[in-house]
Amino acid sequence: MSEFMWYDLMTTDMDAAAAFYHAVTGVTALPAEGGMAYRVLTVEKIGMGGMMPLSPEMQAAGMRPCWMGYVGVADVDAEAARLQQEGGTLHRPPETVPGIVRFAVVSDPQDAGFMLLKGLSQEPFQRPPKTALGTVTWHELHAADGDNALAFYTKMFGWHQVMEHDMGPMGVYRLFAAAGDPEPVGGIMTKLASVPMPFWLFYTLVEAIDAACDRVKAHGGQVANGPHEVPGGNWVAQCVDPQGALFALVAPKR
Repeated sequence: MSEFMWYDLMTTDMDAAAAFYHAVTGVTALPAEGGMAYRVLTVEKIGMGGMMPLSPEMQAAGMRPCWMGYVGVADVDAEAARLQQEGGTLHRPPETVPGIVRFAVVSDPQDAGFMLLKGLSQEPFQRPPKTALGTVTWHELHAADGDNALAFYTKMFGWHQVMEHDMGPMGVYRLFAAAGDPEPVGGIMTKLASVPMPFWLFYTLVEAIDAACDRVKAHGGQVANGPHEVPGGNWVAQCVDPQGALFALVAPKR
């Protein structure tokens, strides 16, 4: 099933970022095997993502700290080729980390970046429970055009709209689910005019939103928007970590 499976933080200070996210969301960063400059982010001792350093070359090219999501696919090469046929961009051709993963760095036709992923391990892929604190439970696309963005992801991955909310001047918020699944896992909206470019935003589950926002501020981050209640009764906030990466929090209570 093509859905978001893994989340990487590109950062300028891995030690500081590891300490910040552990304090705010409870995730634990562990060194990767093989001495790679990569740390695995774990929830309940199960990997859910990772972090890697932004090299000086990446920074010189204009890349800034950010979170990137990986969509799991059956064939990275075939999907990368199909994505280009559908108007997307291939930024880094498919490559293999032996015995671990094959991946490619891409963006959709409106330039929102993400990655394609296929695990190569013989072990079954494990994910933390969706109810575990520290997991990413919601995926939100701020698109240049919400209608066209939904059409692209539907054609690429079979994602489908399950409902929508009229947000007034902010437009329509479309809740989507993965192919064959009735439960929504994210939303797609047309971005605000003040937002410079389309992007994916990932929401991490915390116990209570106010306390989590206090931890963000106490450990050097910023709360950029919220907290506010969303349809369904959850509370959300959009935040910036000390290195400048945008992330979001969701909680069942204030």
